[in-house]
Amino acid sequence: MNSKELAIFISELMLEKKGLDILVMDLRKLTSITDYFVICTASSDTQVKAISDNILEKSKASGVKPWHNEGYANLNWVLMDFVDVVAHIFLEETRKFYNIEGLWGDAEIQRIEDKKKPLKTGTVKRKSK
Repeated sequence: MNSKELAIFISELMLEKKGLDILVMDLRKLTSITDYFVICTASSDTQVKAISDNILEKSKASGVKPWHNEGYANLNWVLMDFVDVVAHIFLEETRKFYNIEGLWGDAEIQRIEDKKKPLKTGTVKRKSK
């Protein structure tokens, strides 16, 4: 798969584990270090690990292995380097602190959202007899 397809694939794997605020940043016109950053936020270190493990497991099953991983020791920010695509899984505070979106503000950004919208819930009022 090409780098764009890999970036979208990784973003879908983030969604599977309920990653939040998922962005695919196209860096091809800005740098030669990578083509895309895929970024998401997790609500806990347990979720950071779940998202990272899901990406690692399913990318390997698809024949794509990360060249390098970092951050499994503290789970504030896990970086998975697939060379042409770099996945970043952050805790919210860590994402705000490092502000990758701001540092790479000239990149074209695609926001990835869950297509399965939850049904509205609420109470149904019945008419009195």
